[in-house]
Amino acid sequence: MDTSRRPLASDASSIHPDTRIGHVSLAVANLENQIAFYQQAIGLRLRWRENGQAGLGAGEADLLRLVEKPVASRYHRVTGLYHFAILFPNRRELARAVARLFALGYPNYPTDHIMTKSTYLDDPEGNGIELYAESPEDGSWSMSHGQFIARRADGTLSDGREPLDLPTLFSLLDQQDRLDVPAPPQTRLGHVHLHVHNLDEALEFYHRLLGFDVMGVASMYHMAFVSAGGYHHHIGLNTWQGEGAPPPPPDALGLRHFSIELPHRQALDETLARLDAARLPLQETEHGLLLYDPSRNGVLLTAREI
Repeated sequence: MDTSRRPLASDASSIHPDTRIGHVSLAVANLENQIAFYQQAIGLRLRWRENGQAGLGAGEADLLRLVEKPVASRYHRVTGLYHFAILFPNRRELARAVARLFALGYPNYPTDHIMTKSTYLDDPEGNGIELYAESPEDGSWSMSHGQFIARRADGTLSDGREPLDLPTLFSLLDQQDRLDVPAPPQTRLGHVHLHVHNLDEALEFYHRLLGFDVMGVASMYHMAFVSAGGYHHHIGLNTWQGEGAPPPPPDALGLRHFSIELPHRQALDETLARLDAARLPLQETEHGLLLYDPSRNGVLLTAREI
């Protein structure tokens, strides 16, 4: 399914178009409870667990990595994660995921963004999650003149935040469909959405330095989207915690980092060359190269084929 769009700003040094979001790493207070939630409510599989850490996913890679910090605290009005978004391969699998949440009685907020169908929820420790499927056949949305504009396939306008038609969504399921089966292996992370302290600084980092194309800036809503390869957005940015919001303290729960996966080593080296020219500090880890955006959100750079 083609979900590409024309970027608002791109250049010859754009990041490789096959770049995508790999996993999100969270600091959690109770590893046992969080593992149970992501298995039972979201449908992820536990892939590994050791030394107070765990990895969960749907296929052969981690989508979520959890690190237990029992004495950590939750802070508000700081930068960090707004939500991470799990992309299901089709509406039927999204219907199964949403129906599972309703069967469990877990609060969630189904929303029709026209070109995507979503529901939003928080995990038991307050980390934001979006579950979604692409639906470009229903219309599109864009950011123009500082505003967010959604247009249905018939040309009529929408605010892009309509209630999702649940009866129609659930009609994709049969009575024999089980709700307790794991998410299909094609499930992956579609995007992350971050709280930042300044949009211009964030765009300088993600567009000028990392090379993501700017897909839109909605100054009226204090938000911007960037992506690779014309996708509607791989990274959302907002200042909804306040302009100039500080980063969370070291003992904070929540986002540790998210990973940006380039398709191969050459693409990673091209990105690293831009960062080296800008003299950005990089920390080599066993999982990739770690750096921080101007709001102290952790970014892990990796290559799928090394």
